Amino acid sequence: QVRLVESGGGSVQAGGSLRLSCAASGINFAINHMAWYRQVPGKQRELVASITSSGSTHYSDSVKGRFTISRNNAYMRLLLQMNNLKPEDTATYYCGRPSGFGGYWGQGTRVVVSS
Repeated sequence: QVRLVESGGGSVQAGGSLRLSCAASGINFAINHMAWYRQVPGKQRELVASITSSGSTHYSDSVKGRFTISRNNAYMRLLLQMNNLKPEDTATYYCGRPSGFGGYWGQGTRVVVSS
């Protein structure tokens, strides 16, 4: 069964950087489109960035030019390099795929950006 383990979150000041990692297991990672999402309490989970199986990427307007999504199929890892972080990036970040995993989500990794 699918298992997603996110890591790399933390507390940084505005303008800082973090690199998130998601270790996937139980899926054929290489053929799946994957994505990073984030959620703040009281709001819906939102798509931050996605990457297709062939490596094409898409970013939300709020992170375009600051975040970079990538994948390492050999290690079944999804990565998110976050630069020039802003307080509004504060959220819990989750990896997943646009078509979902039947309602399953990992535990997420918390990112806190202070001004």
